[in-house]
Amino acid sequence: MKLEQAAKQLEALGNPTRLKLYRLLVRTGEAGRPVGSLQETLGIAASTLSHHLHRLVLTGLVTQERQATTLICRANYPVINGLIGFLADECCADAVCASTEAEGVA
Repeated sequence: MKLEQAAKQLEALGNPTRLKLYRLLVRTGEAGRPVGSLQETLGIAASTLSHHLHRLVLTGLVTQERQATTLICRANYPVINGLIGFLADECCADAVCASTEAEGVA
């Protein structure tokens, strides 16, 4: 994953309403949730929800599927797993260097 892509996804999740919305979709699972249900649960105006969903869709964090007249939203698990992996890939990579330096000082 590229740094720019990760930054855009993290920026999208940096808004409290979008983060709440995204967590709601993650909890829902693969079945997803209709937009109307999301709006009712979050208690926000349709235009506000549309704006926040649009940002999440643009970054790839959310997918949408039309089923007749209903728009179903889903968390895009491969994308969030990629972002989590990007964040954790180098976990403790410099720990050896830090411990080696500490041994040399002591």
